[in-house]
Amino acid sequence: MHTKTMEGIVGARANMNLLNTPFRVFKEARRKGDQATMERAMGYVNECSDRAVEYQEKAEEGMKEDAKAAKEQAEFMREELIEKRKEERQEVEDKAEENRYTDTVIISEDGKVLLKENGGTDSVDAKSQVPAQTAPDTVKMEPVLYTKAGEASQNPSEPAANISIVV
Repeated sequence: MHTKTMEGIVGARANMNLLNTPFRVFKEARRKGDQATMERAMGYVNECSDRAVEYQEKAEEGMKEDAKAAKEQAEFMREELIEKRKEERQEVEDKAEENRYTDTVIISEDGKVLLKENGGTDSVDAKSQVPAQTAPDTVKMEPVLYTKAGEASQNPSEPAANISIVV
């Protein structure tokens, strides 16, 4: 809370409390019919109420400053958050760009031996371990179908088509 706000609230409250005493004196003087005391007491009442209004204005000014400071702080935090999100998004995009064109293939020792036997070159990129060329006589395997038990089916046959027509 801003200093002006606190000072305004405390000052207005104190002057409103001080207003009670001269007002009580005014009522007592009115009952007795003492005109001079009534005027003096009303003068004090007016002074206290004027000071309370001044302090109230000060409190309102302080609250406006508080609101302005809070708005600036919120704007600053929002801009920081936006900048942080942009940086995070850029990092993710950079990582995605790196990974987009990079696949890692590891060739076992048996695979390297097989590659040499089939006449392929044995030049392998050290970083990715991918052969520079593929062998021209690469062994091609026929597709294998598996049963529900997880065993390879010896006779891959076309599945029987069941057609059911209901009229």
